[in-house]
Amino acid sequence: MRAFLMSLVMAVSAPAWCGEDILAVLERSQQMQLDALSEAEVPADHPAAQAVQRSFDQVSAAMGMQQPVRLVVVRGPLLAVCLMGRVVAANVSLADLSESERRFVLAHELGHIAHGHWSKLGELYKRHIPGEVVKEHTDAIAGVLGREASQLSHEQEYEADAFALRLLRRMGDPDDTPLVLFQHLPMVKATATHPGTHQRVAHLRTLR
Repeated sequence: MRAFLMSLVMAVSAPAWCGEDILAVLERSQQMQLDALSEAEVPADHPAAQAVQRSFDQVSAAMGMQQPVRLVVVRGPLLAVCLMGRVVAANVSLADLSESERRFVLAHELGHIAHGHWSKLGELYKRHIPGEVVKEHTDAIAGVLGREASQLSHEQEYEADAFALRLLRRMGDPDDTPLVLFQHLPMVKATATHPGTHQRVAHLRTLR
């Protein structure tokens, strides 16, 4: 999940969303994000895309994934994102990471699916916006919804990290894989949707 979910707290007030069910708004918004990412999709026969796909297949098999999940390998600024609880978009640059680091990133995104995070986020929005999206209502609850959605998103990120670490252990990858990975990535501060690098590393250390 990405920051657009938080900006959506305010965006649902726009005329384009009014009259729709909030779950339909969330779904349509993520479909728009997927459509934009798909414009930068890397051909499946590209060697780097094939490397990412192989790791994805390995992680999916190790976790016994039953539901169909689509992988889209793309170019662009994002590292990886899970959309609509059924699509993982991953940057082609993952091919430059070690096998275990690549597996951790993909396992993290699949962890969102395994734990039903998309549905749980939808349930939160639905509790605050039970009927049609109406500007007068969304304006009134935007603050509290934003705070609760941010807290839930942070909890889900930690849960996906823990899921990925446990899965990599079962696959025989080194325990320090995520810590090494974060050393290779730019340090980021906490946002409305994601804990900062220091927070994620501290949490992972408690799981070792």
